[in-house]
Amino acid sequence: MHETAILFLEFGAVLLGLGVLGALALRVGISPIPLYLIAGVAFGTGGVLPLATSEEFISVGAELGVVLLLLTLGLEYNADELMTSLTGNARAGIVDLVLNAAPGAICALLLGWGPVAAVAMAGVTYATSSGITAKVLSDLGWIGNRETPTVLSLLVFEDLTMAIYLPVLTTMLAGLSLLNGAIAVGIALITVSVVLIVALKFGRLIEAFVSSPNSEVLLLKVVGLALLVAGLAQQLQVSAAVGAFLVGIALSGELAEDAQALLAPLRDLFAAVFFVFFGLQTDPAKILPVAGLAALLALVSMITKLLTGIYAARRAGIGKAGQARAGIALIPRGEFNIVIAGLAVGAGAHPDLGALAAAYVLILAAFGPLAAKLVQPFITAIAKRA
Repeated sequence: MHETAILFLEFGAVLLGLGVLGALALRVGISPIPLYLIAGVAFGTGGVLPLATSEEFISVGAELGVVLLLLTLGLEYNADELMTSLTGNARAGIVDLVLNAAPGAICALLLGWGPVAAVAMAGVTYATSSGITAKVLSDLGWIGNRETPTVLSLLVFEDLTMAIYLPVLTTMLAGLSLLNGAIAVGIALITVSVVLIVALKFGRLIEAFVSSPNSEVLLLKVVGLALLVAGLAQQLQVSAAVGAFLVGIALSGELAEDAQALLAPLRDLFAAVFFVFFGLQTDPAKILPVAGLAALLALVSMITKLLTGIYAARRAGIGKAGQARAGIALIPRGEFNIVIAGLAVGAGAHPDLGALAAAYVLILAAFGPLAAKLVQPFITAIAKRA
């Protein structure tokens, strides 16, 4: 009973603190993710007030947060859109992959962290935060701009790349042999392909099974299906997060919109818990030594994402102002990057990887939205001249 009381006290204090930090982020006009990470660092090992009882409970909540984040992201797309994006924007997507995965991989190799950490860091610097980017597009009124479909198509391509990348990373982190690794990756590719085919051919049957006029029943079915597929994916050496993402893709139309509305509060709650949990695993004493390196890596990543956006938008026949907006919208990093770093840290890839990734995401999650606001007047001036 005593331990349960402490768990409630600690977890309640964490959630209340996150609510206060979220309100502060809204007032300042930045993403709350950096503040959540800082809160986790403060409550973790070496922090101001380490948690005594609730860390294991928060760990389970963090896993749910990842599943719900990827489920709701998948609900934003359908299988047809994914296939169209994959075929129509493959060249820009490959440029995005090469330009933005390279800085992380090169950094890890130069530091002597080894190939496994290099693959993990490549993912950390590659993926744009879909959640933060979507918020930037909405807050600045860029949703209806000509470059926005290009930005979204790059995000979709990154999501598909992650569906292949995560099984490769988890195989390497598990230390499997080349043969076992190839088998695991093959199973992952087959799983992803099967789910996409099922979504394309039998999406209506899945929707008919999940659909319900009652919001409670709909919520239970969607979350239950996502967790089942996530667990199955994990058993098949595919990331649970990717499994949840594919469930989201299988649902579309009005059903997906209803599910998104129901899941939003639940997703936000457990996503915040996930960011806190990542912070709990990061020793603040290790962040300061890598702060300069993280800032340099962030600067390089800003440039490479700007070049990516400019290239993709130019190929789509969009003007200079739209090209600049596309590049800036791609700068933020957040949920996927922390997921990747969390997997690597949990598997013991390198002791400094978590601290570097946390500092890197802190910089870009905060600066990305701020940069968009700061350069908005200059972009408007460019558009007027054009």
